[in-house]
Amino acid sequence: MKTKFNKLWIFILIAIIGVVIAKNNNSKVYVVPIQNTIDLGIPAFVNRAVNAAEKNDATLLVFEINTFGGRVDAATQIKDAISSTDIQTVAFINKRAISAGSLISLSCDKIYMTPGATIGATSVVDMSGEKQSEKSQSYMREEMGATAESSGKNVTIARGMVDEELSFEYLVVEGDSVKVDDIEGRKEGKLITLTTELALKYKIADGESESIEEIIADLNIENYDIISLDENWSEDLVRFLTDPVVSSLLTTFGTIGIISELYSAGWGIGGTIGIVCLTLALGAGYLTKLASATDLLIIFSGLALLLIEFLAIPGFGIFGIAGLVILFYGLYLLLIPEVPVSDEIYREALDGFSWAIVGGIIVLIMLIRLISQSKVFQRLITQDSNKTTLKKNYDKRSKV
Repeated sequence: MKTKFNKLWIFILIAIIGVVIAKNNNSKVYVVPIQNTIDLGIPAFVNRAVNAAEKNDATLLVFEINTFGGRVDAATQIKDAISSTDIQTVAFINKRAISAGSLISLSCDKIYMTPGATIGATSVVDMSGEKQSEKSQSYMREEMGATAESSGKNVTIARGMVDEELSFEYLVVEGDSVKVDDIEGRKEGKLITLTTELALKYKIADGESESIEEIIADLNIENYDIISLDENWSEDLVRFLTDPVVSSLLTTFGTIGIISELYSAGWGIGGTIGIVCLTLALGAGYLTKLASATDLLIIFSGLALLLIEFLAIPGFGIFGIAGLVILFYGLYLLLIPEVPVSDEIYREALDGFSWAIVGGIIVLIMLIRLISQSKVFQRLITQDSNKTTLKKNYDKRSKV
């Protein structure tokens, strides 16, 4: 009886081990949502997702896209992250991939769209819909064309999503010349936006699907586990810190804090706040590739000139003025991406930085007045005054 009982347990143990092994041998499908506005917080999330998928030998990476677009520099970083992996990638356009969303979609190996979805309209515009400079358009046009070419999509259509001056009557689709009379954007003065039906017809999309499971089945992947990822708190924090207004406030308070500390004896709260603010601003900028090595060199050069002015040269002269100018210029560069962007991004950066400087100075003045009127500060002043009076009396007695 005992022998039969032991055999039963051995059988159960073997069965459990078999299930675990079979589970581990399942294909891993990672699902990464890219939704709403494309901003600088999303590239860090996509990079983390790609790294996790590579580390765990994933079979497929599905990017579920539903966006009206966003920042060009953020979309370019996402495209680079997707293009760098050897894992098969799929863009699942669930409703729409407009503007920057089109670039991200084209960077994937395959594109699937839900019925009635759209892709296109990738011209660089500001928040009011105004078309931006030719420099920005040219960059985006060639970026779209090169990305489409690398993924085997139609380059003319990809460029036509950006360039409204492009016109054509025929397209080469799978080696055949096809007359085009159903794409509104083929005419000069119109941007190309494709529905699911048209995207399938002209081989921009590889399939129509209503769910991720349908896509997996279409790709002949069996025995799979779906792993869905979401943004974590650190990526949300980076997104918050890279907001133009927040970034401007951090750099302003950081600069004011350090400058005020240079005028004070010892080390106090102003210097600590200054270092924390600058560290957050520089760190977030570096993580989102807003801060290049050149930007950091400019900022540290400005700080070095200020240190020379305050520590080695009395007064405030050429080194101090040059240090402030260089420092503020470097901090302004933190808000500007390296890729060509709309004029609105530059205006936002300049406006945010200007208002942050004014606001920072006002807040600093208010804090100084508030602190100077506090009971603790008055007590400290009184104690210091009493000490000074006692010292003078002592000196008088010593002379007598």
